[in-house]
Amino acid sequence: MTVVTLIPGDGIGPEISAAITQIFEAAKVPITFEEQIAGLTAFEKTGDLIPQSLIDSINENKVALKGPLTTPVGHGFRSVNVQLRQKFDLYQNIRPCKSIAGVNSKFSNVDLVLFRENTEGLYSGFEIYDERNQIADAIARISRKGSERIIRGAFEYAVSQNRKSVTVVHKANIMKQSSGMFLRIGQEIAKEFPQIQFYDRIIDNMCMQLVMYPERYDVLVTTNMFGDILSDLTAGLVGGLGIVPGANVGHGKAIFEAVHGSAPDIAGQNKANPTAFLQSAIMMLHYLNMSEAAQRIETALFTTLADTPKCTRDLGGSCSTTEFTQNIIANL
Repeated sequence: MTVVTLIPGDGIGPEISAAITQIFEAAKVPITFEEQIAGLTAFEKTGDLIPQSLIDSINENKVALKGPLTTPVGHGFRSVNVQLRQKFDLYQNIRPCKSIAGVNSKFSNVDLVLFRENTEGLYSGFEIYDERNQIADAIARISRKGSERIIRGAFEYAVSQNRKSVTVVHKANIMKQSSGMFLRIGQEIAKEFPQIQFYDRIIDNMCMQLVMYPERYDVLVTTNMFGDILSDLTAGLVGGLGIVPGANVGHGKAIFEAVHGSAPDIAGQNKANPTAFLQSAIMMLHYLNMSEAAQRIETALFTTLADTPKCTRDLGGSCSTTEFTQNIIANL
């Protein structure tokens, strides 16, 4: 039995976490969840956003499934998600975005995967404020090591998943050293993978391309902040953040997460849509070499999503969280 750290999260987190555990139990997935707290829930109980017990659990189990977390509003609180990614050096943020039958969206033929560098760039935490001149500086730290490993990861993924192309997204026309280095490293690594087509796009052009011709793109790889922006944009192409999964992967450790917010306005009302979190859990099963169970659950989910009345209200149906969960289980 594989032990996985489960972080239910804040707001709607406990409700959608319960949905996942019920579906896994019904599918007889050989996983035991070790529950831990983080974010606002942990802060209110322990005074820490990331308790030591959570760190110990992830170090022990190597894999975690994380619901949406809330970072308390106010000065001095760093994003819990950013802290976890940097703490465990989870340098790959992987966001598949694929059109799903039954889910209302602007496009029906999107199938792309975004690789976002997860530990560097403008989110490195290097900020300086000059009180006298009232000037704030944010340093976008980009290293050769960080660039090489995320770009190589994107190419290796393309090969393993029989993808056709990798596009490096950058702003090398303006940021000659930082973004320029990222592009040059992409060009170098592309030569090692002649079977994969290589493209590069400037970030602003990439955004336009994605809202006009998303079907032309396959695997995208970019730096941290560009990836943060593109990950929401690409989610919007296929139905929004309530649909798409996300993974944070490093060497030997991984956290699979709900990429949407904690939605405190509907917490405890049995209205939340667990689709995105379930999709992340399916990604986790593939990562754990439990692909047969992953495929069964994915088929049940997609069958349910194609039958709109059996979905939650945000998807056009009339079901509660628990009813939607039971509909997925019935389709296993």
